[in-house]
Amino acid sequence: MPADSRQRRATRHAQPTADSAPAAPRKQPITAERITDAALQVVATEGYDALTIRRVTAVLGTGPSSLYAHITTKTDLDDLLLGRLCAEIVLPEPDPASWRQQLHDVYAQLRDQYLKYPGVSRAALAMVPTHLETLRVSEGLLALLLAGGVPAQTAAWARDSLTVYVTAYAWERSLVHQRRQHQDDDWVLSREDLVARFEALPADRFPNTRRHAAELTSGSGHDRFDFTLSLMLDNLTTAVVPAPS
Repeated sequence: MPADSRQRRATRHAQPTADSAPAAPRKQPITAERITDAALQVVATEGYDALTIRRVTAVLGTGPSSLYAHITTKTDLDDLLLGRLCAEIVLPEPDPASWRQQLHDVYAQLRDQYLKYPGVSRAALAMVPTHLETLRVSEGLLALLLAGGVPAQTAAWARDSLTVYVTAYAWERSLVHQRRQHQDDDWVLSREDLVARFEALPADRFPNTRRHAAELTSGSGHDRFDFTLSLMLDNLTTAVVPAPS
């Protein structure tokens, strides 16, 4: 074996001496995955309102300039977040016999992904998605609508409307969750308290609210979500889209 080869091998296997300085730990490269992980960590521990590029860089232990290869604005950060959540959604093979239930199941998955990180659904409002995973889910939803015989224009608008509803529903639930963290917040009422308030309203001005206080406050879990989504889906095949003006 040549002397230089033996020397390199000996050097690799030699134990460091007391005088030799340890090699500096190699920094992990900044990737879109690491940025997304850090952003979700901020949302999970501090809430969506705390999410900024500066906050993400602090979690990563770097500076904003090191993120510019992947993101430059808060919108870019939102796009990464939505893509990560959508990557968890399982899309079924479109079935004309059960397309409504399939759509309901996919939207329930999206709802649950949003609710894992309270407030993050706000990122989806007024957003034009570019992440391939977000577009994958949008494509899958459109395919399900078309499989149900919904005309293309109706399907396009219906997909947007259904998605906005699910997003807004998750955001409202997040706001309720946030307010419930404050024990002194008078806005948070039990159903019994709310019924009592409705029934105490002046009968001459609020006859229907008083009479139907129980119905107005009914529903638990995602009952109202299921009702509204079903109502929208059941009327799609008969919906009439206005002709372009």
